[in-house]
Amino acid sequence: MTAIKIEHLVKQYKNGVRALNDLNIQVEKGEIFSLLGPNGAGKSSLINILTTYYSPTSGTVTILDKDLSKESSWVRTQIACVAQHVSIDEHLSLMENMMFQSRLYKVNNDTARKRIDTLIDSFGLSQYLKYPVASYSGGVKRRLDIAMNMVSYPKILFLDEPTVGMDISSRKAMWEIMRKIRDDFETTIFLTTHYLEEADQLSDTICIMKEGHELIQGKPSDLRQYTRQNILRIGFSNIEKIKKYAKMLKGVQMLLPLNIRGNSIFTDCTEDRKTFEDVNRWLLEKQIPFEAIEMVQPSLEDVFLKLTGTEMR
Repeated sequence: MTAIKIEHLVKQYKNGVRALNDLNIQVEKGEIFSLLGPNGAGKSSLINILTTYYSPTSGTVTILDKDLSKESSWVRTQIACVAQHVSIDEHLSLMENMMFQSRLYKVNNDTARKRIDTLIDSFGLSQYLKYPVASYSGGVKRRLDIAMNMVSYPKILFLDEPTVGMDISSRKAMWEIMRKIRDDFETTIFLTTHYLEEADQLSDTICIMKEGHELIQGKPSDLRQYTRQNILRIGFSNIEKIKKYAKMLKGVQMLLPLNIRGNSIFTDCTEDRKTFEDVNRWLLEKQIPFEAIEMVQPSLEDVFLKLTGTEMR
């Protein structure tokens, strides 16, 4: 069943900027849906429309089988949104924050207490009950922020870059919480993120957009097949060597356009075996001190770069 259906959506502001331009997206119930795109792609405008803050210029949005433009009040009772900035009150205790949120959502006290106990347990927050909220780490504050927004048991939870600024350990802990929300609470998650690994690991469906329009949508495995080519990776010991030899490599006729990530140069291959042999021979003949050369399958990042022409952070 469909949780969100967006058809020919347009958002044009009074200054003439068209943030969304004939956008078409479909989100299924019970999935983690990730929206990717470079800065200025229109992601924030879309979130603001879906959470009823903005009205679209034209097009239709259906949420849980209701027309958003006609049933916005009802839609607000079925969704929750966690913004990039943590919205907890550090002067209140963990439990007080949760209870305050439940009253905002008009959840009666008995129901709220049962839900809060479940959420505290599910999100691993019980060990922090006796400590002041101001002393929590950024990762724990984010967990509490999401738990607060789950008090209403929303059908759809919007998460706007929930792991930005977190170390990898905290990020992976947050991934487990998102899976719990989907699997244990049967909540659809609409996620925006700049971390491609996060989208790849978590998502049932990914949509890449640019300049207000969707470019591709599908399962992560399907998106990786988009290029239909393997990738040649040439590894170097440091970025200085990459900068030195990248210009030489760009002049090699056998290589398609290059991009640099980490300490490696990546390029599309039209003829896997022949290109590999020719490039390997060329590198040795030119005495270029490379560390590794291999054929790799396209990653989500390769697809993103090819479609948008920009790198994610």
